[in-house]
Amino acid sequence: MIFYEKGSTETSLLREDLKKGLFEALDKMGAKQKVLAIPPDYTRLPSKAGDLTEFTWEYFGEKLTDVLPALGTHTPMTMEQISHMFGKLPTDLIRDHDWRNDVITLGTVPAEYIKEVSEGAVEYTWPAQVNKLLVEGNFDLILSIGQVVPHEVVGMANYNKNIFVGTGGAEGINKSHYIGAAYGMEKMMGRADTPVRKVFNYASENFSNHLPIVYVQTVVGLNKQGKLQTYGLFIGDDFEVFDKAAKLSLEVNFEMLDKPIKKAVVWLDPTEFKSTWLGNKSIYRTRMALADDGELIVLAPALKEFGEDKQIDKLIRKYGYFGTPHTLQLVKENEDLQNNLGAAAHLIHGSSEGRFSITYCPGKGPENITKQEIESVGFNWADFDEMTAKYNPEKLKDGYNTMPDGEEVFYISNPAIGLWAFRDRFEY
Repeated sequence: MIFYEKGSTETSLLREDLKKGLFEALDKMGAKQKVLAIPPDYTRLPSKAGDLTEFTWEYFGEKLTDVLPALGTHTPMTMEQISHMFGKLPTDLIRDHDWRNDVITLGTVPAEYIKEVSEGAVEYTWPAQVNKLLVEGNFDLILSIGQVVPHEVVGMANYNKNIFVGTGGAEGINKSHYIGAAYGMEKMMGRADTPVRKVFNYASENFSNHLPIVYVQTVVGLNKQGKLQTYGLFIGDDFEVFDKAAKLSLEVNFEMLDKPIKKAVVWLDPTEFKSTWLGNKSIYRTRMALADDGELIVLAPALKEFGEDKQIDKLIRKYGYFGTPHTLQLVKENEDLQNNLGAAAHLIHGSSEGRFSITYCPGKGPENITKQEIESVGFNWADFDEMTAKYNPEKLKDGYNTMPDGEEVFYISNPAIGLWAFRDRFEY
């Protein structure tokens, strides 16, 4: 059922519009006594989910008893991040999700189903895991809040991914990531109907339909002036509401190019991107647009680690980003990767498969990753000061830029809110 929908490529929803739309939807749902909100964490700051979570608190007051950021494998939010993202929301409502310990399994998707939807890429069972608070909290409303945007693991982010990955457990997260990687991320990105989504939908229909989950979904992108704009708000409790948001996101967040990019320069906002686990969105979202023998330059002033999770960071350092065949073989041979399939999936996602070069430019602070560390995992390294002097983020505009020496570069100020593809590489 859809409680509220508003959105188009011409729509521009302001903060008060989001509040009005949310309140209208909540009015339709009737009185509630105990509410849980599940917004994304700080890595999804542009989503407007912070505002919507604050409005949820304004609407329900003390009936909003818990706010569980959908951390997935990410590190818990700091007090500074909580205040910045959620405004006046009382900080004592925040609960940290521990993906290794705080979960229960609602049911198991059979291996034969996963083999079928992945077209034989993998064959194993998948546990539908969620944070135990969802089940044990006795809520009469669970609001899953977030942004629908192209995504490397599931095709389009949000909807039940926010539940099964954002509040999921180690086995569920690892195996779902690996399904997508083994199947092929370029066959999934920008699509609402993918093997991973089918697995999540199976779990929703069979294992979590007793939970009172309603999805609050935004569509946010850069407008022609290069500013963030909220193009849509969709609130409902089934696949239809996600499908509508996904179709708008494809129009807003996806840029189809008539020619491949020879050189792309991507800026990673230091408040959001501190790891390659997140920063490799610069690779995922541009890979279908980059030319063979093209170059991707990633300006990463705050890059300090590979994985936000210490165990994953260790695995990335050990095995590196060296392509799909190499990684699949490593999985067969190494128990530590078999037990951390999400990390293995990430190693596949972060490789160009040798098709284009990837140059990371970390900052020069004492916490920053070093040249030796960057090169050890298979990336090229370049000096941050030299590269920002040549490709100044403050002077470049999103899209094509012609440099003083005549060189053409394609600039992206935030890889997390878009998807780019060269027409001949995108598979419809």
